[in-house]
Amino acid sequence: MTFRAHLTELGGLPVFEYRSPEAVAAQHTWTEEHPRGRRETTDPLPLLAALRTPGAFAWRLRDSEGWESQEGGDFVLRYYERFCSEVPPASVAALVVGNVEETFDIAEPDQVRDALLACAPRWTGLRSLFYADLTYDEYEASWFEHGDLSGLPDAFPGLERLGIRGTGELSLPVERHASLRSLTLEGGGLPRALAEQVLASRYPALEHLELWLGVEGYGGTTDPDDLAPLLEGRVHTGVRSLGLRNAEDTDTWVRALAESPLLDRLESLDLSEGTLTDAGAETLLGTPAFRGLRRLDLHHHFMTAETEKRLVEALTAAGVETDTSDRLPAAEVYPSVTE
Repeated sequence: MTFRAHLTELGGLPVFEYRSPEAVAAQHTWTEEHPRGRRETTDPLPLLAALRTPGAFAWRLRDSEGWESQEGGDFVLRYYERFCSEVPPASVAALVVGNVEETFDIAEPDQVRDALLACAPRWTGLRSLFYADLTYDEYEASWFEHGDLSGLPDAFPGLERLGIRGTGELSLPVERHASLRSLTLEGGGLPRALAEQVLASRYPALEHLELWLGVEGYGGTTDPDDLAPLLEGRVHTGVRSLGLRNAEDTDTWVRALAESPLLDRLESLDLSEGTLTDAGAETLLGTPAFRGLRRLDLHHHFMTAETEKRLVEALTAAGVETDTSDRLPAAEVYPSVTE
């Protein structure tokens, strides 16, 4: 399995995809010439309305259909420049970076990153950024090879939320970022080296940390020992919301958390998209500290119906909001996102 849908919300704002006037005109011309065509097009009326209140939206920069002009030099940067000319840069609070005509190509992973960094000084009000909002129609999870993205947090000193999709060849060493409150790394496998970089970086304001652990076959080499500094409460001590999602062996992570000092100060725990079985559920039931959570997300799991019922009843009685949707048969246990 892999990523199935684009983001619809970021930083509390609905996502709206930007399209330049030239591209809208190109769409109109193509539609007239191909009345039965099924390419993705833009409704100009909602676009005009969004342009009047730019701060009310998270703007997606994406052009997988190739409507934007590619003539001349760096067409990604020129697309971003057109966005900056229409949407006052200082009004942009949230950006969702997507594909622009296969620019997340494995052979040249820097084109989108470099265009983003070139425009960064103008986006002074940016608070939320999601990088590489792509689905399986565009790229498999294991195809991403972003390389070094440490320049992104550095380029946006006021950034509060950062999400990145694709972890296989990602490097993110950050010496210090004072404003970041939420960090999410999504992928089919979390390399040990990347996990170590996350723990070594200084994020004094960090409250939410979400790591997609994945499978070893796609680079998921991180185990509980690698996250010991976090689980033992020695780094990122302000984290109150933790996601250890998409794990190949969620039961092992549940046992590690049950013995972790971190658990006592967590308010929200997300173990969804993983492989929780009855064995892990028994650990949840037998560890009182899990009943001190406000929210526990376990959706996409492999518990039996009986065990799921016992767990939900116990946690609900303790005041824990629990999501156990998407129960799957235990004949073949697998996390949600791998290849």
